[in-house]
Amino acid sequence: MKHYEVEILDAKTKEKLCFLDKVEPNATIGEIKSMFHRTHPQWYPARQSIRLDPKGKSLKDEDVLQHLPVGTTATFYFRDLGAQISWVTVFLTEYTGPLVIYLLFYFRVPFIYAPKYDFTTSKHWVVHLACMCHSFHYMKRLLETLFVHRFSHGTMPLRNIFKNCTYYWGFAAWMAYYINHPLYTPPIYGEQQIRLALILFLFCQIGNFSIHIALRNLRPPGSKTRKIPYPTKNPFTWIFLLVSCPNYTYELGSWLGFTLMTQCLPVAFFTLVGFIQMTVWAKGKHRSYLKEFRDYPPLRSPIIPFIL
Repeated sequence: MKHYEVEILDAKTKEKLCFLDKVEPNATIGEIKSMFHRTHPQWYPARQSIRLDPKGKSLKDEDVLQHLPVGTTATFYFRDLGAQISWVTVFLTEYTGPLVIYLLFYFRVPFIYAPKYDFTTSKHWVVHLACMCHSFHYMKRLLETLFVHRFSHGTMPLRNIFKNCTYYWGFAAWMAYYINHPLYTPPIYGEQQIRLALILFLFCQIGNFSIHIALRNLRPPGSKTRKIPYPTKNPFTWIFLLVSCPNYTYELGSWLGFTLMTQCLPVAFFTLVGFIQMTVWAKGKHRSYLKEFRDYPPLRSPIIPFIL
């Protein structure tokens, strides 16, 4: 059996960082990263980007050496991705913040509103309903992170957590300040508007959870396998017939329901910003599906059926 020689160069300076002798032909990029880590302990595998070209795309951990367009002396280029943090930790941090922050405003702890309102409660039942819905949403996200989601990438750059937390925590504080404010006024159409909004919110929360379960069942534990998601016996998954990312569709519907329920401008703005970001993600995933699967259903749109 022939063996490979692998040299790893710095993608910026072209300096030789490592030379690996007698590497098995069936060695994966993940295994080469582990070998590189042994010679450079400061760069653990998760923060390594190994590529064939200094400006090219990162190779996947599961790529096999003998299947790559390289000779028996293979040259790879290394980039440091920076300190990494697990996706689970990121999600738990992102979602715990809004849950706690909102409750601080709901209970009107001191130094938020005027002293005479400390630890008082709102006279409007929609304020209490909004708190329950907001808390339910983030509790659901936390539980899904722990027990449902299977991540294709184990880590993300540590610096991103500060940006993500600023987004989620900041919007939670902004929304909570106005919804729980002593001068808050209920929606203009009263009880009918609130009940309709609650139905929309709960419907979309159940739909979102159903999609997450369906996506989880597509990927065996410990695997990075990608398959085309199709509707299951659960009616909430039938939207897969029309969109590629129905989890985002349902998420948008949940926040539209919360906006209608509270009739609060910061909530509407959060919904708009979230919709723009989810549309970017959905379009990217839709393009990825089309590129990877030749038999991908042509009728599907990224996030909104027949429109977007």
